[in-house]
Order: sequence, then C-alpha cells, then structure tokens
Amino acid sequence: QGVIIEEAVSICRKCIAPKPPRTHHCSVCNRCILKMDHHCPWLNNCVGHFNHRYFFMYMVFISLSTLFIMIFGVEIAYKEVWLQSYGEGDIYGHPVRINDSQIIPVPEWDNNTDTELPIEERHDDSAARRRAITFMAFICSGAFVALTWLSSWHSRQIANGETSIEAHINKAETKRLAAANKPYTNPYNYGTTDNWKIFLGIGNGNLRYC
Repeated sequence: QGVIIEEAVSICRKCIAPKPPRTHHCSVCNRCILKMDHHCPWLNNCVGHFNHRYFFMYMVFISLSTLFIMIFGVEIAYKEVWLQSYGEGDIYGHPVRINDSQIIPVPEWDNNTDTELPIEERHDDSAARRRAITFMAFICSGAFVALTWLSSWHSRQIANGETSIEAHINKAETKRLAAANKPYTNPYNYGTTDNWKIFLGIGNGNLRYC
C-alpha cells in the first residue's frame, strides 16, 4: 500500500538538491533553473522564472528599434543608395544662398596673373556610405524578422501558460493521452489574460510590466 506524501519535491540526480515543479537542470550552467525556458547562447545565460519577462521585453524592444530604423532609414537609403547608383546623384560645386544672403569677401582679382580662386578638395566617400547603409539594412532586416518571429513564438507560449521546454512536454503528453482517448490539460494554464498578468507581474494592483 502506497502512501501519498503532500507537498513533496523531487531530487535532481545531477545537483543532488531539491527540484521543485517546473524546474529543469541546465547542462551548460550545471545547475537547476526554476521554470526554465531555455539557455540563450547569445546572452550566455539561462532564461527562467526570474528573467523571462526581461528577456521577452528585450526582444520586443529590439524588434521595435529595428523597425524604427528601417522606417526612418528609407529616405536616407533612397538618396544615398538608389539615387547615387541609378540617378544623377549630387552635383558638386559651391553652395549658393538665395534668401537672406550675405556678402562673402573675395580676394581682389588680378588680371595680370593666372591665379585662380582655391576650390576646396572634396573626397568622394559615397561608395563607403552606400556599403555602410546596405550593411545596416541587411542587419536590421534580419534582426527584425528573427526577433519578431521569436517574440511571436514566446507570446503564444506565454498565452498558453507554458515555457519552451513545457511546450514540447505538453505536446508529447497530448499525443500520448490522445491515443488513449483522454484529454490533456495544462495545470499551469489559467487563461490567456491571467497568464499574461502572471508573466508580467501586474497582478494584485501592481501595474509594472518589468
């Protein structure tokens, strides 16, 4: 006859330490992470209970930042890349001021000499600018697509009340129970609205989202 032990926790076989529910051992960090989502190689840190919301907001803000750069960089790219490559480009010369002009003193011209007014030497760096703008466009576009997709993926998991690891576990459990004609219910799914409130920590009158 078995005895049910309430509020019991398992023991991690690698850490030899208590392992609460939704805790997983990270082989990279070599420790257990509470509500572990994944180990991020770009940040070299585990994403879990204490920093998941900050990781998510970081992705959202970076996505919005790259979108901002792309929107307001269209005019610059059009002038510096498109017009310079396929259009007439800039016409080099001395600037002329039409309205509110001022008298610019010019040295006295001597007709008996061949001296000409000095023209400021200008280096053509348009090719370097075009390469820099093109490189920035590829970087921003790639970062926007990747981070927007990743943010959408995490948004769906947050709405379902699960982490990346739990998403695979729940999918496998759903298939296993479906074969036995039994439904599977995520015990940590409290509804979309409540799941977001729990994730962002804005419940109980707290309006902070980070």
